[in-house]
Amino acid sequence: MCIVSFLNEAKHLGTFLESMDRQLRFPDLLVLVDDGSSDASPEIAREFAARREDVRVLRRPPRPAERDRLAQAGELRAFQWGLEQVDAPWDVVVKMDADLQLSSDLFQTIERAFLGKPTLGIAGGYLAVVDERSGRLRREPCVRHHVRGPTKFYRRACFEQISPIPAFLGWDTIDEITARMRGWNAISFACPQGDTVHLRPTGQADGRLRAQYRWGHCAYGIGQHPLWVLLSTGRRMRDRPRGLGSLAFLTGWMMAAVRRHQRAAPAVRAFGRSEQLTELRRRARALAPRRRSEVAF
Repeated sequence: MCIVSFLNEAKHLGTFLESMDRQLRFPDLLVLVDDGSSDASPEIAREFAARREDVRVLRRPPRPAERDRLAQAGELRAFQWGLEQVDAPWDVVVKMDADLQLSSDLFQTIERAFLGKPTLGIAGGYLAVVDERSGRLRREPCVRHHVRGPTKFYRRACFEQISPIPAFLGWDTIDEITARMRGWNAISFACPQGDTVHLRPTGQADGRLRAQYRWGHCAYGIGQHPLWVLLSTGRRMRDRPRGLGSLAFLTGWMMAAVRRHQRAAPAVRAFGRSEQLTELRRRARALAPRRRSEVAF
C-alpha cells in the first residue's frame, strides 16, 4: 500500500501520477491524501482515481495555517492520518511525496529487496535532480544506510516496532536509528531503470539558507553528537551560498537547543551517537596509514 499526501501540488502531481501509472509493479492500493489544497491538485487526483479501481482519494480535514509546514512534519502527519483511514491488509506501506517522477521499476526493485532480505525494515530509492548548470541529472547525496523522506518503504513488522514515528524535524532519520536499534536494516537502492527524479529539490521551495537552518534543527532533534555537528558544519562550508549555509546550519542547531525543541527519545539519541562515534573512529583509522606513508616519503 502506498500513501501519497499533497498540498497545492498541481504543478507536479500530474507528472507524478503518470510515472506511477507506468510502474512495472503498481502498488496493491494507492491512497492520495489531499492535505488541504486550494489549487487544481484535488481534481487531478480524482481524475486519475476515476480510471483505476486500486486508487482512493481522501481529503484531510482543514487545519489552521502553519508558519512552516515542513518544520511541523506536515507530510508525515498526513501520511499517518491516511494510514489510519484505510482498513486494508498490507505487508509493506510506502510514504511518498508527490513532487517526484518515479523510475518505472522503483516498486519492483524495492519489492525484490524486501523479499530477498528478511532483516530489511526500511527501504527506498535514490533521488536525482536536474543540475542547474549542465541540465543533466545528478544523484542527490545520500549514504546507502539512509532512506530519504520522499520514498520511505516500511516492512509492517518494523513499522509497528518503531511507531509512533515522532512528527517533528528529523523524523526521517529517527525512524532509521530506531529501526537499527531494533535489529532492522535501512537501505537505499539504485533502480536499473535509473533514479527517481526529485522535481522540487530540497531547499528549492523556500531557499537554501532556510533548508540549512532546518537541517541544523534536525541535527538537534535527532540528538547528533556535538563533534558530529561540528564536522557537519565544516563540511557544509562547500555548499552554496558558501559559508552562509554552514552558518545557517549551526544557527539552526543552536536555536533548537536554546528553545529546547522536541528530540528523539534518550535511548534513540544514545544509540545514534554511538553509531556516529564508531563511524568517526573508522574514518580516523582509515586516514592513519595514509598519514604514516606521507611521513615515510
